[in-house]
Amino acid sequence: MPLQHQYIDRSSGLVVDENLLADRLVNFLYHQVRENAALVFKALTSARASKLLGWLHYDAVLNRRQGGHQLARNLNIKLDELMEAVDLLDTPRKIFERKLRYWECRPLEADHQAVVSPSDARMLAGSLDDDSTLFIKNKFFDLAELLGGTNRRWVRAFQGGDYAVFRLTPDKYHYNHAPVSGWVVDHYEVDGLFHSCNPSATLTVAEPISKNQRTVTIIESDYDEGTGAGLVAMIEVVALMIGEVVQSYCEQAYDNPQPVLPSLWLKKGQPKSLFRPGSSTVVLLFQPGRVVFDQDLLDNLRAPGVSSRFSQGLGRSLVETDVQVRSSIGRALSELDRAIGQ
Repeated sequence: MPLQHQYIDRSSGLVVDENLLADRLVNFLYHQVRENAALVFKALTSARASKLLGWLHYDAVLNRRQGGHQLARNLNIKLDELMEAVDLLDTPRKIFERKLRYWECRPLEADHQAVVSPSDARMLAGSLDDDSTLFIKNKFFDLAELLGGTNRRWVRAFQGGDYAVFRLTPDKYHYNHAPVSGWVVDHYEVDGLFHSCNPSATLTVAEPISKNQRTVTIIESDYDEGTGAGLVAMIEVVALMIGEVVQSYCEQAYDNPQPVLPSLWLKKGQPKSLFRPGSSTVVLLFQPGRVVFDQDLLDNLRAPGVSSRFSQGLGRSLVETDVQVRSSIGRALSELDRAIGQ
């Protein structure tokens, strides 16, 4: 019997039981199949299998029988946040790729130095510095592997820095937004598998995030109009039933989407990409000493009495916080802040 998984809802402070999608199936796949039928497991986490599963779940004719209202109700989607009439969102894929009036329902943190959440997601914070209380040795990812394995420049830049992992569940809004303002200095894709982002799968497979297919964007934010957080890596990681990450930066609303390429200026809080479709993960990497996470998020990591599978699997308290896109997750440290040791 899979262990219960809980998280903390940031807006209310309440501990919430998560109903993990296909939890029994994922546990069967990552324990029985992985241990006893390695070739079958490898096939099921391939791009072809993930694409087929995504089509069956989101596009097959049988999935068109529910109206938009019913689908939205099943996923607890707030209808007043939607840009389009819910009757037009009459398939799981359309619900999954929905657009929000984010400028109203996800107001941007006003602090110029704020680093904001790239997604509606469940967040964990950590450190790559083994002297940090946030250090967890190579469980979620290996840094060099995550960044593609060959680009030593970026590995050196983020060595010993901090990170945040954002787990998007299938019911979430799946546009990702820029976490900082700055110039794109590098952008590339890394081939990989399509592991589930279910917490049990994450704990079973060593460093699964850095083994999945992913898109890496390096942002330089140390400019007058930038956030001042130094280099920030935004890694969008596919997962089971995710077909692709569509790069479609929009400077206003969802208008005039454009590809993300080096020399593009990203404005904090604006849509950058779209996951198609399923559950997925975003990782942010920060250079050492450039960002401090919000205290409530750090407190939640160690919250007592919360049944988190991450805590149970790692032998230490590690609790996710449900955060909203464009809300503050931390603050860039200025030169003065760093000089006085904040």
